[in-house]
Amino acid sequence: MNQPTSSALDNQILLDALNRCVAACEHCATACLNEEHVKHMVGCIRLDRDCADICALTARLVARGSVHAKHIMKECVEVCRLCEAECAKHNHTHCQQCAAACKACADACAAYMG
Repeated sequence: MNQPTSSALDNQILLDALNRCVAACEHCATACLNEEHVKHMVGCIRLDRDCADICALTARLVARGSVHAKHIMKECVEVCRLCEAECAKHNHTHCQQCAAACKACADACAAYMG
């Protein structure tokens, strides 16, 4: 039975973080739309959507071994950090969970890039 290589394990850890971030951002954006003062959540919703999209794209590029993955990953880290900061401003559980997922994703991407 073949053991996965370190590179394959690193990829899986990164893909898991990216996919958890996508899910957290999508959940947060949807939950923000249901908040009583939704107008106060517009910035959060926009960043959630951007972050989910760039994380999904990054995951696809990493999964296929694209030479463009690390380039896009730099942008992914930037957007994740922005989304983390925005979500951290809000006391809603979904925002706090999203902030944590964004931080973990940005950290995983940064570690992967070295």
